[in-house]
Amino acid sequence: MSAQPASRVAMVTGASRGIGKAIAIELADAGFDVAITARTVREGEQREHSSTVRKSDTSPLPGSLDSTLAEIEKLGGRALPLAADLLEHGMLGAATARVIDHFGRLDVLVHCGRYVGPGHMDLFLDTPIDLLRKHIEANCLGPLVMNQIAIPQMIRQGGGTIVNITSSAGFDDPKQPAGKGGWGMGYGISKAAFHRTAGVLNTELSDQGIRVFNIQPGFVVTERMIQDMGEFGFGTTGAPPIVPAKVVRWVCTDPGADALVGETIAAQPFCLERGLLPGWTGPG
Repeated sequence: MSAQPASRVAMVTGASRGIGKAIAIELADAGFDVAITARTVREGEQREHSSTVRKSDTSPLPGSLDSTLAEIEKLGGRALPLAADLLEHGMLGAATARVIDHFGRLDVLVHCGRYVGPGHMDLFLDTPIDLLRKHIEANCLGPLVMNQIAIPQMIRQGGGTIVNITSSAGFDDPKQPAGKGGWGMGYGISKAAFHRTAGVLNTELSDQGIRVFNIQPGFVVTERMIQDMGEFGFGTTGAPPIVPAKVVRWVCTDPGADALVGETIAAQPFCLERGLLPGWTGPG
């Protein structure tokens, strides 16, 4: 039997670790019931997370839906964990429909998850076209599958908010080649496509109560960044995941966010300027 409708419900992808986990916890702290999705359900599960075609890496990464659920429950919040893979569009659609059925509504949908796997840190001439396709399938088309299920429900209930965790890779050129501090073709082109979805949706749906935000987190030091990315030229000087999470919380709860619909919000300077994380003085 479906649960009684909650006052506010959010769904967050990529919520097993990093930025997605921090966002889920922040929204729970703000009073949302939170549905959380990711590939990793329990700690210690092995998933492919190598960024290059040159090798495989299935060593466990820290984080899981179980651990995010535990953090939310510590706050006294409610969460619904749902295993989902951004490359499995049927799975994504079913998860989104399940959230609506379980809670009776969906107020916020946060697209934080992204493709993790080979091709992310490979040079273009070393990257099979199929891996470029996987980036686009996961980073752009997967979120759109979820949007086509979530948006009609949001319209029925009077409105809703979609948050895209985008990337400067979608509109800036890398300063170094992939593997030496830059990023591969798949990441750049898929994030560019994803970035453009917000403007189209705002144009088509703003008069029906739908707000779509692009939030660019900047360089954030996540568990995977620490474990995997040093060999590709990335250091550990950056913001903690709670910084973009605080910005997502703000756009989902502050009436002033309406004025920023259609803009790309740079999370780190925005967090500093608004004092959203007292005591944080920047990534330096």
